[in-house]
Amino acid sequence: MNRIRAWIPTVIDRKVRVLAWLSLVSEVIIVGTGGAVRLTESGLGCSTWPTCSPDSLVPTPELGIHGLIEFGNRLMTGVVGIIAVLVLVALLRVRRDRPGLFGLAVAIVLAVAAQAVVGGITVLSGLNPFIVGFHFVASLVLVVLSAILVVRCYAAPGRVRFVAPPWYVTASFVTAALLSVTIMVGVLTTASGPHSGDPNAARTGFDAFLLEHFHAWPGYVSFAAVVFLVVAAAARGLRSASWTVVLLLLVLVQIAIGLIQANTGLPPLLVGAHMILACLVAATMAVVVLWELEPSASGRADEGQNGSSGSIATARKSTVR
Repeated sequence: MNRIRAWIPTVIDRKVRVLAWLSLVSEVIIVGTGGAVRLTESGLGCSTWPTCSPDSLVPTPELGIHGLIEFGNRLMTGVVGIIAVLVLVALLRVRRDRPGLFGLAVAIVLAVAAQAVVGGITVLSGLNPFIVGFHFVASLVLVVLSAILVVRCYAAPGRVRFVAPPWYVTASFVTAALLSVTIMVGVLTTASGPHSGDPNAARTGFDAFLLEHFHAWPGYVSFAAVVFLVVAAAARGLRSASWTVVLLLLVLVQIAIGLIQANTGLPPLLVGAHMILACLVAATMAVVVLWELEPSASGRADEGQNGSSGSIATARKSTVR
């Protein structure tokens, strides 16, 4: 017990930050493995949950490659959960000084547990397209939360304020809303298309071709909004300028992949890349907003011992530690 206590940091140090990064990376990886399950038609490779088959916890030779792919994704869920718990434990001794950060870690642990249950429901429902879509959205939210966790681990505690002009902050939130709409329509489009996860899985019944256009329209508007953020941030010398450029590059790649996949019969590899990029775009959008914040004059100084000199926070004119 003493060894465990000695391992737990008393400040936000390199150990905590490494775990936060591992949490983010693992959340992105599981989106990729989940996409592989769906795009290789392995969604029912393990026909039951939490066991792989009625008679076995692990895949049997009879289940073939599909069983291995599906079970591999389940194992990845365990990895994600272990990392999330380690992050939570690493923050135990700073929970009073950084309650916001600790609360975020708690939320991630609970969300990972809930996500595992949703994954089980997905299998038990025979890959209902709406549940599958919700499963992806939940994964995307976890990627965003993990990205926020990483940024907050480099940030100073205390009260924060927006340092960007009000109109720019508003434009950022509008852009985030546009990107959210684009992603949600994209999820519905995929749920109506050919990649169901299993040849016998149901589809939504909506016109996938029509949804492709509904998905593209907010996508192009979002692109224009991101361009505006980049130009305005550069012109005003805002501290979020570099991250808006990263966001623009991701959106450009995402649009390119979207156009290519739509005109080449939706090849699985490109669809998978499109899914992962959607998560990265959402996470980067969150980081852009965070970089528009810095400690207010009344905020406490950082815990100097941990070497952190960041000045990012996650709430508007509120105490975030």
